[in-house]
Amino acid sequence: MATKHEQILEYIETLEVGSKISVRRIAKALNVSEGTAYRAIKEAENQNLVSTMERVGTIRIEKKKKEDIERLTFAEILNIVDGQVLGGREGLYKTLSKFVIGAMKLDAMMRYTEAGSLLIVGNRTNAHELAIKEGAAVLITGGFDTTDQVKQLADEKELPVISTSYDTFTVATMINRAIYDQLIKKEIVLIDDIYTSFQETKFLMVDDQVEKWHVFNNETKHSRYPVVDKHNRVVGIVTSKDVIGKDSSMRIDKVMTRNPMTVHVRTSLANAAHVMVWEGIELMPVVDPSHKLQGIISRQDVLKALQQIQRQPQVGETIDDLATNQLEIVKNEEDEHVLKTMVTPQMTNQLGTMSYGVFISLITESSSRLLRKYKKGDLVVENISVYFIKPVQIESEVIISPNILEVGRKFAKVDIEVHHEGAIVGKALLMAQLIDR
Repeated sequence: MATKHEQILEYIETLEVGSKISVRRIAKALNVSEGTAYRAIKEAENQNLVSTMERVGTIRIEKKKKEDIERLTFAEILNIVDGQVLGGREGLYKTLSKFVIGAMKLDAMMRYTEAGSLLIVGNRTNAHELAIKEGAAVLITGGFDTTDQVKQLADEKELPVISTSYDTFTVATMINRAIYDQLIKKEIVLIDDIYTSFQETKFLMVDDQVEKWHVFNNETKHSRYPVVDKHNRVVGIVTSKDVIGKDSSMRIDKVMTRNPMTVHVRTSLANAAHVMVWEGIELMPVVDPSHKLQGIISRQDVLKALQQIQRQPQVGETIDDLATNQLEIVKNEEDEHVLKTMVTPQMTNQLGTMSYGVFISLITESSSRLLRKYKKGDLVVENISVYFIKPVQIESEVIISPNILEVGRKFAKVDIEVHHEGAIVGKALLMAQLIDR
């Protein structure tokens, strides 16, 4: 039977998008304590089922698909600009397709304003009204109000009218930044994107017999299966070495490996890859917060996804990308793996010297490029010892010289020196695991 926590989450999922949710109402409806209701609502927020906004409360929202992540909801806009809702509160859960800055004549403005867009405009009440009639939401800058007629129209059409004290330029910059942050998140692959779903997963029950493992093995040619109890909670895993030589009538729970390593759908691909390589695991069950089986992830799935990521064009650039994209090979016949780069403003801290994080990115990338000449694969950093000898100023050219101390089948040690104008400015010792492609 489902726990109270699970029952509340299931109940929240059945609510209509846009419904208001409160701890007291859920506690009363499902006859649970307010503490239990509060914890379940927080979990629903983590699963992107609900959103909590200041002065609005908690509302049921549409779960975003990964490909739609660059589209923000009006509720998110409200939080970004620290605004207040003047009308159309019921439409906060809707997403906007684009935003229009109303710094033009009214007829020109309306040519760009369409259903699903957001008009960013100052104290122009005629523009507010026309935008709502066109099916667009309105963000009023400069802290201005609007007419009661516009507020009433917004309520009828369920299109938010939001007021913010920021000016138009600042607001546009803030929204652009939020979309950009979402694009970077879009590139971070989660287990949710690649796992095999529950419907397609073969699994065994604790009271099944070893014979059933052999049936599955003949069908699928796979040898690893998760084991679940009567509530679908993962309690073990069975592999070929567990069943070899065992009587086919034995119960699975007598031969299975208990407490297997599991992952959640929100676990990052990089994290799962590290665990699977480090522990030598071929298959991991994917579970929900209650440890119920959601599906499985195999080592092949992880490696295939890692290869795909490397072929994908990056939409959002991180600081790592900015730092490593500028690395160039020093034209030197002896050492073609020696690299150079210029310290740009984005690579510095508040003192105008190269930041620690950028330094780490540069030494990791230079080591990775050097090791690729010896091994076909990628490195997972295990340990880095860094020594800053001198601060590196903005617009300085630095030379990075990695040198392999030791390289084996599965690990490597690299010594890195960083020079500026012939003087050593930093040293690092990097130890890494190697992942074959």
